[in-house]
Amino acid sequence: MDLVRKYFPKLRENQLDIFDRMKPLYADWNEKINVISRKDLDNFYERHVLHSLAIAHFAPLKPGQKVLDIGTGGGFPGIPLAVFYPDVQFTLVDSVGKKIQVVRAVAEELGLANVQAKNERAENIRGRFDVVVTRAVAQAGVLVDYCTRFGIQADALVCLKGGDLTDELNALGKLSYREEELSLLYEEPFFETKKLLEIFLR
Repeated sequence: MDLVRKYFPKLRENQLDIFDRMKPLYADWNEKINVISRKDLDNFYERHVLHSLAIAHFAPLKPGQKVLDIGTGGGFPGIPLAVFYPDVQFTLVDSVGKKIQVVRAVAEELGLANVQAKNERAENIRGRFDVVVTRAVAQAGVLVDYCTRFGIQADALVCLKGGDLTDELNALGKLSYREEELSLLYEEPFFETKKLLEIFLR
């Protein structure tokens, strides 16, 4: 939690309280349904919360927007972003039912009325969203296909990724994008190879 306070000092007390309750809640659920590795759970705020909140810094959302989180797993980046943006509506999607069970329970226990969770494959999702977010889910080209060839309509795709993105960027063709190094925001070694890729679809 010290890291959350350090990098996001303008968070309100009620938001900090929710983040504070988040780790023990996930630890409890992780005993029943394994959605987070033990190593990552030990570094929960760094590797899950801060990583997710990088979107709030580099690609801020706006009140009233509708955001789709594809392949959310245990609820990342969607759950931390929903705490950060109570006036944004989030739909969190994953094809694994047990993970969505955890997401629904966590959102309910944290009182996140702006979160909807669906057990569905991304290619079966239909609807209009302002932004699609993902974290380490698939190649950028595959994610773009979800947002252009299938039923999802969106203005932008924001991906949290790691490593060399050269091949992925080459596959984007004429689409405009921007790439940000998370190490520009966070000084922890975990973020040295982490990146944010924002692809503009409209």
